Amino acid sequence: MPWLIVGLGNPGPRYKRNRHNAGFLVMDLLADRYGIEINSKRSYALIGNGNVKDSTTEPSRLVLAKPRTYMNASGNAVVPLAQGNRVHKSHIVIIYDELDLPVGKLRIRARGSAGGHNGMKSFIDRMGTDDIARIRVGIGRPAGFEGAVSRVLADFTPEEETVIRPALERAADAVEWIVTNGVESAMNEFNAS
Repeated sequence: MPWLIVGLGNPGPRYKRNRHNAGFLVMDLLADRYGIEINSKRSYALIGNGNVKDSTTEPSRLVLAKPRTYMNASGNAVVPLAQGNRVHKSHIVIIYDELDLPVGKLRIRARGSAGGHNGMKSFIDRMGTDDIARIRVGIGRPAGFEGAVSRVLADFTPEEETVIRPALERAADAVEWIVTNGVESAMNEFNAS
C-alpha cells in the first residue's frame, strides 16, 4: 500500500516562503532527496510518485502531495487523493505549521484534534476521523499585537531561517522514519528533541 504524504500550504509564488507553507517546504525537501517531481495535477493537488528505501526494508511507494486549494480547503484535495490511490488512513501523514510550538520545534502525533489549524480541520472534517498521523512544525506565536493571520502569512525572518531550515530537514527525516518504522517509533525518536 502506498503512503500519501501531504504538506499543507497555500499555492502560488506569493506564499512560497510563508510560515504557513512549512508543509510545502518539507515536500520540496523530500522531492529533492528522492528525485521526485511534484508536478502532476490530480484532485486539486500537485503530486509526485517515488519510493523510499532503507537498508532493511523493501521500498515503500510514496505519493507526495501539495494541495492547490488554499489552506482552509485542504481536505477537498487530500481526501480524493487518498481514495484515488487506495491509501488507508494508517498510511497518510499530514505536515503543517503550528503556532503553539516554538520556531523549529517538531511534534508528531498519531491522532488528535486540529487544534485550531484550519487546514487540518478541513482534512479531518472531510475524512470523518482525526485518526491521522501528523507532523507539526513550530512557527511560534505572534508577539505583541501581531495577529495570527499576519504571522502565518508572513515570510520567515532571516533569524528564523537559521532555525527553521534544520527543522524542515528533521521533519523530512521524520517522514522517512514513519514510513520505515511506524508513527509510534517516530514519536519516541523526534518528540524528545
